[in-house]
Amino acid sequence: MSLDAGIRDRILRGQPPDEAGLGELVEGEAARLGRAGVDQVRSELAADLLGAGPLEPFLADSEVTDILVNGDGSVWIDRGQGLEQVAVPGLGPESTRRLAVRLAGQAGRRLDESQPWVDGLLPGGVRLHAVLPPLVDLGAHLSLRVPRQAGSRLTALQATGMFSADTGLVLRRLVERRVSLVVTGGTGTGKTTLLGGLLAEVPAHERVVLVEDVRELAVDHPHVVRLQGRAANVEGRGEVTLVDLVRQALRMRPDRLVVGEVRGAEVRELLAALNTGHEGGCGTVHANSPEDVVARFEALGALAGLSRAAVHAQLASAVQAVAHVRRTPLGRTVESVSVLDRPGGVLSVVPALRCATGEHGPGWPQLATLLGEEP
Repeated sequence: MSLDAGIRDRILRGQPPDEAGLGELVEGEAARLGRAGVDQVRSELAADLLGAGPLEPFLADSEVTDILVNGDGSVWIDRGQGLEQVAVPGLGPESTRRLAVRLAGQAGRRLDESQPWVDGLLPGGVRLHAVLPPLVDLGAHLSLRVPRQAGSRLTALQATGMFSADTGLVLRRLVERRVSLVVTGGTGTGKTTLLGGLLAEVPAHERVVLVEDVRELAVDHPHVVRLQGRAANVEGRGEVTLVDLVRQALRMRPDRLVVGEVRGAEVRELLAALNTGHEGGCGTVHANSPEDVVARFEALGALAGLSRAAVHAQLASAVQAVAHVRRTPLGRTVESVSVLDRPGGVLSVVPALRCATGEHGPGWPQLATLLGEEP
């Protein structure tokens, strides 16, 4: 079925069609297609022109968290057990580029030779990243991060095997006791998922102010205020950074200040906030092991002009606990809960609980104190 001239003209001008326009187009063919045919064609056109085209079935799969398209047209998805390749007939370099450009338009961003990459949010909450040649080989590369439609509580995450009942009690107690913590782990290990589960345990009367570069966190809580960064426009103006947003968040009377992912100079404002009475704050940090956390904060602090000594001084009093997550062949799991301490005068992350075995580490007495228990 061909598009009418009006819809085709809007697409060529970079303006995506809308549902009403597609509905009018398809209804005009009702006599030829019949009612069942109209419904089928409307669905196909909506996927091809308003949705993700041939990737739409994967977006509809509740288990899919990531969809990756390479320049050769190969497609990989993640259902929580690691990447697996799937067959998507007809998706080649040219069609992938068209899809990337159209999705960028839906995210309100521009993608072309003068702006060959884009990072944005699609209307349904899916995070989009796309890169065009010659920055990448063969054809456009697409990455789609699919958010959970509703935030999972710790009970639901425990049921998936992410952690044991005993670890669940520790995590809930950390939230209840307003312990400032960071969730750490590598890419795709479930940091954001666990953070959302922790925030769902925050008492309903508390105000959670959440700062993110691109919206990813799903939180089941009645009082969440969201601040989201903004990229510069094509003239290089209008950028809103996480540094800006953390400063604004501090003026919004947060009971809990949350930075979805600490990865830049905003670490300075976050550490300062957690050192000035904002208890119970939290966020995620990319680190491959708990032992890497201090070095990671040192690197981030350097971006904000903080010396190593200044980072250690602020971090020691700002962050009290570290929950580390890891991806295993059985799925994502909480590997350990640690504390920050200065054994021998050097700030480090000290293991307190090895979650798989329930074994207590040298940091357990300090963690027990934070939990309000006898060491």
